[in-house]
Amino acid sequence: MNSVTRALRTHVAVLGGTLAVFWAVFVVNLLLGGALLSLGVIPRTAVGLRGIVFAPFLHASLDHIVANSIPFVVLGWMVMLRDERHFIPVTVAGMFGSALVAWLLGAPGSVHIGASGVIFGYLGFLMLSGWYSRSFGSIVLSAVVTVVWGSLVLGMMPGVPGISWQAHAGGFLGGVLAARAFKRRHVAAVSMKSIR
Repeated sequence: MNSVTRALRTHVAVLGGTLAVFWAVFVVNLLLGGALLSLGVIPRTAVGLRGIVFAPFLHASLDHIVANSIPFVVLGWMVMLRDERHFIPVTVAGMFGSALVAWLLGAPGSVHIGASGVIFGYLGFLMLSGWYSRSFGSIVLSAVVTVVWGSLVLGMMPGVPGISWQAHAGGFLGGVLAARAFKRRHVAAVSMKSIR
């Protein structure tokens, strides 16, 4: 088995497995009458911080989970194509950024759920990684993502009822910070090689 086939199998297993968990949780939540939705991010409450971990796996409706499934797979795969090692840190950055901004800025008593914060983390990472890394491949990938998916940034604008612009903006910020952090690591690695 060559390395490309191995990598593709890993991508399918990770993204497909995560997507399967999203849908399994969605079905269980339906059977429980929506009881799991209370595990989302609840702004400025101690219990609401558990949403950092649980919110991305919770979806309020069939439309909600369908709308998140495709961009999760496509943008997540693009992160993996750029560098498999970046997928988990960028996912975590999107989760934390999304949850913390929603927790800080969300309306009192609201509950923020869904994988869209993580998706916006992927978007922020992919759009800015070319700028930070300055490598040809990363610049091309950033340009493609910006052209095809750039309109998603409108989801960070306040005003649409039922959409957590706070989670979207926080996820995007998390992704941008991850892109910047990986740029620093790349520069440090290059510097060490030049010293040797």
